[in-house]
Amino acid sequence: MLVVGLTGGIATGKSTVSKLLKAKRILIEDADVVAREVVKPGTPALAKIVKHFGPSVLLPDGSLDRKKLGSIIFNDPAQRRILNGIVHPAVRRALLWGILTHWFHGEKICIVDVPLLIEGGLWKWVGKVVLVSCSPELQLDRLMKRDGCSREEAMSRLNSQIPISEKVAYADEVLDNSGSMEQLEKQVDVLVGTLESEVRWTWLLSWLLPPVGVLSAAWVLAWRALKRRTSLPETSKKLV
Repeated sequence: MLVVGLTGGIATGKSTVSKLLKAKRILIEDADVVAREVVKPGTPALAKIVKHFGPSVLLPDGSLDRKKLGSIIFNDPAQRRILNGIVHPAVRRALLWGILTHWFHGEKICIVDVPLLIEGGLWKWVGKVVLVSCSPELQLDRLMKRDGCSREEAMSRLNSQIPISEKVAYADEVLDNSGSMEQLEKQVDVLVGTLESEVRWTWLLSWLLPPVGVLSAAWVLAWRALKRRTSLPETSKKLV
């Protein structure tokens, strides 16, 4: 099974691409959805969050008060790292389980939709990286209109992420969402065709013979890591 990481920057249109892929019956594992599930009442991750941050981060029904927690970590990098250290491993485990479930059912392609695929290092563990991009000016304008925020607020949020221009170095496929919806749909059609042509019959062999699938995946990941290490610009190699 080909595992593809889908990412982008805030307000570039990644969610739109994800919806277009779903419409074409491509499986999507959404990290944002998974992140909400792993902190539901009764989960180990929520228990760890409450142990560290205190019961004040819970709503009366026992669910996580995201607004309260956000106010705690927003301007405190140390607390944000602690929270990420709790949530990110739980999300990775849940994503892995979802991927294995799809492979067990004989699926050919699985898209892993992760906003911080590159920042979080998960790009190393997928067979292909697809990046949704647009111009910085358009990205800023879309964010301001979408969230009703000021230019300064939007710039602050954009500056908290790696610029799209740097993320391109990690991508195997880039979808330019600077134009119309029709143009984006055509690019998605081409992408789906490319992915399906790459899978061909190999998915069946790796499914019927699990050791072949494991060895194939290990080879792809090792080759990608070596290729990235030699091709990424110096400013990006710290993420390798």
